[in-house]
Amino acid sequence: MTRIRRGYIARRRRTKIRLFASSFRGAHSRLTRTIAQQKIRALVSSHRDRDRQKRNFRRLWITRINAVIRDRGVSYSYSRLIHDLHKKKLLLNRKILAQIAISNKNCLYIISNEIIKTKEVDWKESTGII
Repeated sequence: MTRIRRGYIARRRRTKIRLFASSFRGAHSRLTRTIAQQKIRALVSSHRDRDRQKRNFRRLWITRINAVIRDRGVSYSYSRLIHDLHKKKLLLNRKILAQIAISNKNCLYIISNEIIKTKEVDWKESTGII
């Protein structure tokens, strides 16, 4: 009996997997079973690290804002700034605040000083001093 050649569907599937793993090293780019395992591992890592990257950037922005704010005065901190921004309904997210802190510190100082001034005026009005 003559030998039957296999169909092209399985070969096409393996070729598609090989294209994904073409940049891997050693057996991870040559052996079909190992390629499949490495593909799963790579996709899991990329999904996990996208979330981790968002977390790391948020931490970086908070650190930058806090450094600039504390540089101005020891009594004022990042948490107070964010709290006061929310109370005044100023819609500035941490990314924008961090960019302002890096590019133009004086602008961030002006924002924080205005918040502090209005906070003192509000406090004096509520206590009846004014």
